[in-house]
Amino acid sequence: MAASAAPEHVERLVIENCAIATVDADDTEYASGHVVVAGNRIESVGAGRAPAGLENVVRRVDGTGHLATPGLVNTHHHFYQWITRGLATDHNLFDWLVALYPTWARIDEPMVRAAARGSLAMMARGGVTTAMDHHYVYPRGSGDLSGAIIGAARDMGVRFTLARGSMDRGQKDGGLPPDFAVETLDDALSATEATVDAHHDASFGAMTQIAVAPCSPFSISTGLLREGAELARRKGVRMHTHGSETVEEEKFCHELFGMGPTDYFASTGWLGDDVWMAHCVHMNDSDITAFARTGTGVAHCPSSNARLAAGIARVPDLLAAGVPVGLGVDGTASNESGELHTELRNTLLVNRLGAHREKALNVRQALRLGTHGGARVLGRADQIGSLEPGKLADLVLWKLDTLAHASIADPVTALVLGAPAPVTLSLVDGRPVVENGRLTTADEDAIARATRDEARRLARIAAGA
Repeated sequence: MAASAAPEHVERLVIENCAIATVDADDTEYASGHVVVAGNRIESVGAGRAPAGLENVVRRVDGTGHLATPGLVNTHHHFYQWITRGLATDHNLFDWLVALYPTWARIDEPMVRAAARGSLAMMARGGVTTAMDHHYVYPRGSGDLSGAIIGAARDMGVRFTLARGSMDRGQKDGGLPPDFAVETLDDALSATEATVDAHHDASFGAMTQIAVAPCSPFSISTGLLREGAELARRKGVRMHTHGSETVEEEKFCHELFGMGPTDYFASTGWLGDDVWMAHCVHMNDSDITAFARTGTGVAHCPSSNARLAAGIARVPDLLAAGVPVGLGVDGTASNESGELHTELRNTLLVNRLGAHREKALNVRQALRLGTHGGARVLGRADQIGSLEPGKLADLVLWKLDTLAHASIADPVTALVLGAPAPVTLSLVDGRPVVENGRLTTADEDAIARATRDEARRLARIAAGA
């Protein structure tokens, strides 16, 4: 690939002798190649050694035995759930929510900060360079939860989207969450707008962006959906929510609104190329056509969907129709591992249990979903998601020469279907976030202690409520 022009005197990092999966439009791969990073941009990618005569090379990395890929992009998560892992392990979605909402409704700022750090650390050390969090639980008097989450992502050094969620349909109005854990419509809208104004960066290479994200049809009013869409488009930010996750949700929408989830979302302004939805498991052909026609994106969360017995999303059909699809960890109360590499493998395996069987997905499609697909869903495919000159230097160097992978000849197959590969180097914006399997931006042991302490404190508070 041709090199992009870099400013004079910019510092360069050179990676050589590694296999490379660029995930560009042509799925270009190199059995042994190089990546040159200049500042926070990729300057060149190609076969063989890096060009001779490069100036200001401050570091050279020998990538022998490694595969370089774009950084993984997570498109759906709930960080706060890190401190409620391992609970309600045999429930479907609605029963799981009923079981856990009374505990979640008692979170506060220190808990959320610790949980965000735990969630981010687990993802970052597993190759995620762009994370997102759909946070929608804002109990009264709980502190600055959005600020705590954004601060944790900034400190971790990952690229980040906060989907500022909201709920205004409590139990007295037929919703699932406790009444003291929901906001009024006006409070939710004003707090969301204030978060956008304070934190959203629309520039190329932004480290923090905000999306408008009412929670789900069974925890929000129609007014919050409609006015949330108006707010997002007035502010020029993206929109996110849960959609078509379970058969129970389908039944709920028909009973309450007289239509299925996709038609309901269309009626409230929630289809468009600035929208992405989590799960989308129970979609018929007309739903998929509507998503494709409008450019509405999907965050596919196979592990969570299996954990909650929600079903198998029609990912091959979504892709065939042209729907943007990325991968999501989902909250770690429904996916205890909390890292995205697992989703590369599970999206391939789970979808092969569906109607398309062995033709459903291959390993390169799975890698694309976790990288370029996620970037497209977040509206950032021109900046991240593939290794191409001019794009941001968000990349991962995976070690594939250990016992776990050494006999698998194809490196992409080794990465996707093999055991979790160690991360030798992960760059975000050209800066190391992981070196030799350890975070460079945070103390993992301290994070583990803090999350354990906050989980115990939350359990005590919930038990005494």
